[in-house]
Amino acid sequence: MPGTVALLLLAAGASTRMGQSKQLLPYRGSTLLRHAAETAAATGCAPVVLVTGAVHEALVAEVADLPVQVVRNLAWEKGMASSIRAGLAAAAPAQPTAFLVILSDQPLVTPALLRQLIAQQHHTQAPVVAAAYGDTLGVPAVFDRTMLPALQQLKGAQGAGLLIKSLGPAVGRVPFPGGLMDVDTPEQYAALVANAAADSGSS
Repeated sequence: MPGTVALLLLAAGASTRMGQSKQLLPYRGSTLLRHAAETAAATGCAPVVLVTGAVHEALVAEVADLPVQVVRNLAWEKGMASSIRAGLAAAAPAQPTAFLVILSDQPLVTPALLRQLIAQQHHTQAPVVAAAYGDTLGVPAVFDRTMLPALQQLKGAQGAGLLIKSLGPAVGRVPFPGGLMDVDTPEQYAALVANAAADSGSS
């Protein structure tokens, strides 16, 4: 069985291209953030750390009844690297053997996908196992604890993607076609909602 896996749910951005806080946009009867937090909690990871930033109080209220630890990244304007460091620091007391990093704006992520990433990293002991979509290897991704120093050294707007790319063939991969669905603009959000409605209508 895998050891302790900490999950970092990154939701610190200001959603400038969306024009409003995308974390709080409605999705499948709740919000994008609530959906992501419920998905995270369903993995059994501990701790689950939600990293907020530009928006804080409203996000805390969204997850108040979930087993989620919230940490506010006051340096969120410096980029995603600062949010990763804030999440790592909050998870450190649990001494995790691995860290699972996910974003609040990937609504097609499922608990099954996250468990598959965790299981593959545990069985292969790869430094990283990442989701594969299009030509990208990226988050959600599981990082072995040996990658902690490298994660802590990320700078500015650098997310985990740059680190994943630098490791080349050492990175394990799990197919995730849904990773191609971005939610950065009103048009992309409208497409997401339309797809969700179509799925509901066909089920």
